[in-house]
Amino acid sequence: MVMVMRSISSCLTLSQTPPPPPPPPPRPRASDHLSTKKQCKRNSRNYCITRPQILPPPPLSRDALGFRVFVLSDLHTDYPENMNWVKSLSTKAYKNDLLLLAGDVAETYHNFYSTMFLLKDRFQHVFYVPGNHDLWCRSEPEGHPYYLDSLDKLNKLLDACRGLGVQTRPMVLYGLGIVPLFSWYHESFDREMDIAGIRIPSLEMACKDFHACKWPREISNRSTSLASYFDAMNEENEDAVKLIKNTCTQIITFSHFLPRQELCPEKRMLFYPNLPKIIGSDFLEVRIRSIHGSEGNASACHVFGHTHFCWDSVLDGIRP
Repeated sequence: MVMVMRSISSCLTLSQTPPPPPPPPPRPRASDHLSTKKQCKRNSRNYCITRPQILPPPPLSRDALGFRVFVLSDLHTDYPENMNWVKSLSTKAYKNDLLLLAGDVAETYHNFYSTMFLLKDRFQHVFYVPGNHDLWCRSEPEGHPYYLDSLDKLNKLLDACRGLGVQTRPMVLYGLGIVPLFSWYHESFDREMDIAGIRIPSLEMACKDFHACKWPREISNRSTSLASYFDAMNEENEDAVKLIKNTCTQIITFSHFLPRQELCPEKRMLFYPNLPKIIGSDFLEVRIRSIHGSEGNASACHVFGHTHFCWDSVLDGIRP
């Protein structure tokens, strides 16, 4: 799939007088997702998925902490202009700050490692969850790891993170709970009625994951098995999550994929209407609610990437 891609950045400010955020990244060339048409209101009951009201960010707390949490998603530093943007970030301005990387850093191990090294040099703490592009099995420069399949590559990326000091597990920092959540998409996540009367390319034709990712036979993109496998990886961190829930009044969870279909525009506004089939996970929403509570709360926050749509809303007490 193709769209004019841009890296998405945002800042959850936890200080009263923050310095300016990093400069916006350049507009690159292409990725595997698609642009939307002009957003408009849905007026058909038969095809309705309720969309939440877009809300402004909450005011800063008087007793806010003196550090910031930045979020970057879909950097795609295989494009030179994106890698150059990462290199242009200040080596001093963010030394006290946290960075959450919500997946799709790079397609090759070489570029992934280089990007992580640069970001860890600029931020005090860096957290990461894998995206679909990160697990593409692409050719690598000589001297870099060979991987049997996408799970083998995932393990090598996580090993690289450990070596660089990049966190992939839950942690409490300055009283703030940070919970990275592993996830993958499944087709049954899409509950909106399909658009009829037009020819829509198949998922295999439109989404390169079906060719660039390689999985063991027992798991597949076409069922919930892959989404279930990735969700089960989070169970290794249950003790750390329990500690965070018991000790932290503010918790940020983050993932690459979406926990709710409402976080994607309606199909009639998408260039590729079947996009909702390859963006989210029901397992992920259940996991998030097990952390933030079934009804959410005023400080519940979840961050995601993948679709390249900027989104700020509140769904059932959780701000995504």
